[in-house]
Amino acid sequence: MGTKTVDETAAGTGAETGTEHDETAVDATGTEPDTTTDASQDGPGASGTEEETPSGVGQGAAAVVSVALGLVSLTGSWVGTVAAARETLVGQLETAADAGVATQVKEVYGDAWQTSALWGGLFALTALIVGVVVLARPAFGTPGRTVQAPWIKSVAWAGVSLGVVGLLLAVLKYTDVLLGLPATG
Repeated sequence: MGTKTVDETAAGTGAETGTEHDETAVDATGTEPDTTTDASQDGPGASGTEEETPSGVGQGAAAVVSVALGLVSLTGSWVGTVAAARETLVGQLETAADAGVATQVKEVYGDAWQTSALWGGLFALTALIVGVVVLARPAFGTPGRTVQAPWIKSVAWAGVSLGVVGLLLAVLKYTDVLLGLPATG
């Protein structure tokens, strides 16, 4: 078959070795066979999977979600757009045709603007909370295992920052400090 034991090689050449047959075979290249033992022979706890370290996949995913929510709070969401359009429709239906211009602007556009700001603020607040939870998670984990991958911390801080900026802009937008309704009168 192409593999011979050391003794067979010596016997095949006519040389006497004077040693007993070795139980381990050596192939023609001279490398030793695999002598690893089965994990069940070594006893409990020696299966090679000592204590598995957490991979941080969940924390990384949560950090990315935090950033995504922060971006949605700044750019707007489908939910916020639909809620604002609904508020515009409600304002048009509830405003009498003979109402003044200021009343019409407030009911049709002002409430929709504030609804859009409210949804942006909710997304920003969620991004802020998720980011803070990711950053605080190692403090509540297994003692001695507070190591968190640097990229997870960076992404979580980005989510927190976007959440703070989004929340600030939402509050300014809701209170009409930023881009308030035009004065009619």
